[in-house]
Amino acid sequence: MKQSKWIVAMMLVAFSSLAVAQIGSTQIATQVPFDFMVAGKIVPAGHYTLQAGTMDGKTLSIRNSDAKVNLFSSSRESESAAPAASYSLLFKHYGDSYFLSGVKLQGSRYVYCLPVSKAEAELRAQNVSAREETVIASIR
Repeated sequence: MKQSKWIVAMMLVAFSSLAVAQIGSTQIATQVPFDFMVAGKIVPAGHYTLQAGTMDGKTLSIRNSDAKVNLFSSSRESESAAPAASYSLLFKHYGDSYFLSGVKLQGSRYVYCLPVSKAEAELRAQNVSAREETVIASIR
C-alpha cells in the first residue's frame, strides 16, 4: 500500500515536469514589430529569443542582443482546450501600448502566462479595451 502511494506521487511529479520540460529545451525566436512592455520595462521592437530561465521553467528569459535587452519574467502554466498550431508570443494591445502576456508552444496545450504589470493593471482599471495580438515565432 505504501509503495503504491509512492508510485502515484512519483508519477504526478514526472507528468508535471514533462510540461515544464517542453519550454525548458526550446528556444523560441521571432521578430516583434512594435515596442512592448515585459517585466515592468518597455523594450524596443526587434528580434527576440525566449527560453526557460530556470530549470523548473517558471521563469522565462527574454533577449534581444541588438538592443542589449536581457530580462527575466516569472510565468505560470495555463492549459488551453486545443494544442497550439504554431510557436507564438501573445500580446495584449491597449491603444498604443503592447504587453507580452503569454507564450505558446506548437503542439502543446500549455500556455506560459506572464504576470500583469502595474501599467497594464491601471489600463484595465480604467476599462480600456484590449485586443489580443499574436506574433508567430519559430524554434531556433
